[in-house]
Amino acid sequence: MQIQQRINAFAELGSFLSQFSSLKKTSDGKLEPFTQNEKVLNNTLFFDEMKEQLYRAHAHNTWFTAENVRFACKSWSEALTTSNLNEWVSRYQISEGIQPKLIAIVMAGNIPLVGFHDFLSILISGNKVLAKLSSKDQNLLPFLVKYLISVEPAFDSFISFTDGKLENFDAVIATGSNNTAKYFDHYFSKYPHIIRQNRNSVAVLTGKETKHEMEALARDVFQYFGLGCRNVSKIYLPKGYNMDHFFNAMYSWKDLVNNDKYMNNYDYNKAVYLMSLVELLDNEFMLLKEDTGFSSPISVVFYEYYDTLEKLEQELSKKEEQIQCIVANKDVKNSIPFGKAQSPELWDYADGEDTIKFLLNL
Repeated sequence: MQIQQRINAFAELGSFLSQFSSLKKTSDGKLEPFTQNEKVLNNTLFFDEMKEQLYRAHAHNTWFTAENVRFACKSWSEALTTSNLNEWVSRYQISEGIQPKLIAIVMAGNIPLVGFHDFLSILISGNKVLAKLSSKDQNLLPFLVKYLISVEPAFDSFISFTDGKLENFDAVIATGSNNTAKYFDHYFSKYPHIIRQNRNSVAVLTGKETKHEMEALARDVFQYFGLGCRNVSKIYLPKGYNMDHFFNAMYSWKDLVNNDKYMNNYDYNKAVYLMSLVELLDNEFMLLKEDTGFSSPISVVFYEYYDTLEKLEQELSKKEEQIQCIVANKDVKNSIPFGKAQSPELWDYADGEDTIKFLLNL
C-alpha cells in the first residue's frame, strides 16, 4: 500500500466524520439532526450505524455527551483533509515498501477517540497497529476501522485489537496516569516506547483579551468537562485582574448546571474545600482556587498571579514537562490561540514527542 493510498483513505474518513460534526442547536435547544452527504464513499452502508454508535458511546460512558462526541468528530473531520495530511507527511522521509513494524497502543479513555492520533501516526507511517482499548471508549474506533477498511481494504491486515495481554509487538505507545506510567515504564522497558502520563494545560491572561477570546477560553476550559490533558486547568493572572471579565465569559457554559455528573463533582469539591476553610471564587457551576499546582479537579480551575510576562515565561519553561499546551494571545511565547486547545494540528504532538519520528527511527 502506497502512502498516497493511506492519505486518500484517511481523507475519506474525514469526509465521513464531517457528517456527524454539527454542533448547532435548534430553537428548542436540541442538537440539529445529522445530515447525510451523498458524495461520501460507502455512506449507505455506514451512515445509520454510525449514528447508533454515537448514541451507544454515550450510553456506555455518560461523560461522552452528544455535544462532546460531535466535537470529537468535528475536530477529526477538520484535521483529516487531503491538504493537512499531505502537509504533515511532507515533513518526513517515509519510505515506500518498508517492512512494517507492529506497534502496540495502550489507549486512554478520558475523551472520545483520544488515542486516534497515535493510531493514525502508526498507519500513515506504514506500520501496523495492535490496539488495546480503554474500557471507557470501546466502540467508536473499531467502527471507524470498519469504514476505513471499506475504503481501503489493504488496511485489513494492518489493524488488530486485543482485550488480553499485548504480545509479539516491536514497539509500544502507552498513555495513562502518573501511577500507571510507572507500571508501563517497568513492563515495556525492553521495547522502544513512548510512555505518556498526566499533563495539564494552562492559560495566561493579560487583561487585554477581547470578549471573543475569553469565550474561546471558556471552551478550552469546559470542553469534555475538563477531562482532557489539553483542557485548561489553571490560569495565570496579572495582579489586580478584574475577575468579572473572566466569570462573564465562563457564563457562556452555564448549561453545565444541567449535567448531573458534572454538578456532582462541583458539589463534592465545593463541600471539601469549604470544610477545609479554603477560600474560593464561585459562579455556581465552577470554582476558582488559588493554587500553585496544575492538576485541578473537575469543575475547579486553579489560578495564580504573576509579576511580569518575562518572569512567567521563564517559570513555565522550567515546568514544561508538566504542561501540555499554553493558551494565550500572541504576547506569550510558545502559546496557541484561545479556543484552539482541543483542536490541535496533526503535527502538534502530545507531550511534544514527535510520534512519526519515533516510528521512522525504529
